[in-house]
Amino acid sequence: MFELLSADTPNGKKISIMLEELNLKYKVTKINIMKGDQFKPSFAKISPFNKIPVLKDIKNKKTIFESGAILIYLGEKYKKFYDKKDRLKILQWLMAQMAYIGPMLGQHHQFHHYNSGKSKFGEERYFRICRAIYKDLDRRLSKSKYLAGSKYSIADIATFPWIARHEWHDIGLKKHKHLARWYKLIAQRKAVIKGYDFMNRGETVPKV
Repeated sequence: MFELLSADTPNGKKISIMLEELNLKYKVTKINIMKGDQFKPSFAKISPFNKIPVLKDIKNKKTIFESGAILIYLGEKYKKFYDKKDRLKILQWLMAQMAYIGPMLGQHHQFHHYNSGKSKFGEERYFRICRAIYKDLDRRLSKSKYLAGSKYSIADIATFPWIARHEWHDIGLKKHKHLARWYKLIAQRKAVIKGYDFMNRGETVPKV
């Protein structure tokens, strides 16, 4: 049994999708980041930077923070979506999501979606970077079925929820046919559909 402490964000969806892919039992504890739940002392004890998600492996009495670390932990524990022979490639694409794709798209959300008109520099900078991310991913996926090769992996699970906000990006997912092909392939997975709505709000995976 697992407990997922999270908010309904792309980083939270990474973990719910992974748990669904592994067909594991888990309960969700909502962390309301708009009301500052993440700064409560009880949460700070398990998440030193006050960030979601956090996963508790109740049976093994382990608590893991950072979404990438959680994916690696589950991949290693259950020996799925993290093949040993492809591990170096998987780690590279996972780290690219953690260090670049997610943070840059997140900044684009802040300047373009939430705070449009407040900083011309910020809007233009992150719009430019995110257009480049789409092009780079499209180029990669023109040569590979999935990000790390021929098999679906934690690198795809980590990246998918960020691209799922493509309507916020105003870049045009349809214009990037290889990225769109990858997106549609993952979007139809039953675990992805269920994990995307882990807060049980009736949320559906956005279409291309």
